[in-house]
Amino acid sequence: MKIGAFFDIDGTIARDSLMIEHFKKLVNFEIIDQKLYYEKVYPAYQKYEKRKIDYDDYLNELVDVYKYNLKGFSSEFNEFISNQVISQVKEKVYRYTRKMIEFHKENNHLIFFISGSPDFLVKEMAESYGVTEYRASLYLKKSGMYTGEVVPMWDKNSKKAVIDKIVESYDIDVDNSYCYGDTSGDFSMINMMGKPTAINPTKELFELIRANKKINEKTKIIIERKDVIYDFPKNGKILDI
Repeated sequence: MKIGAFFDIDGTIARDSLMIEHFKKLVNFEIIDQKLYYEKVYPAYQKYEKRKIDYDDYLNELVDVYKYNLKGFSSEFNEFISNQVISQVKEKVYRYTRKMIEFHKENNHLIFFISGSPDFLVKEMAESYGVTEYRASLYLKKSGMYTGEVVPMWDKNSKKAVIDKIVESYDIDVDNSYCYGDTSGDFSMINMMGKPTAINPTKELFELIRANKKINEKTKIIIERKDVIYDFPKNGKILDI
């Protein structure tokens, strides 16, 4: 059996969301109207910045505008924009997960990127790191144009389904394999793998881990802030302010 390492991307490897950075580029290139951004997305962003809504709520507002405006957009032109996004994002990654990718490569582990971001962005990210394989949300195309239809993969059930297939296909030893994630959507793989790590976990993921004694014992929690990386203790608590 083989040892695998499963990585989420947004907030786990990349400090920024691939889709949000791509969205900003589409606004800059006037593919998405700035007026639409300020009317539909920016109010949600302001609420998130003030921590009045969760990140996922902000993301949901953005996704609706995003996928609607991709309808009829050329996939060839989008490839050009996607390359720019990945070049930018690759310079802003967490040191801990970057080091762990190097560790897994040095030990000949199979490396998989499992992300809810669009497939065309995750593909570029996966190729830039030279990983074994990737899975992402599918943005459907017809005749070189996006249809506006999406097969999402940002929830824990969708991620579990694709990981199950990868485990079977590559004969992965889950008890000795690794995973890295930051949100509740990554909980299924944290539950599945023998050596999970939560990177700057959301409160929801943190509480899911703490609620299960077995999962809490096996899960490493890493907090990376500024120029310091913290290995969070098993009995550590978060402040509910």
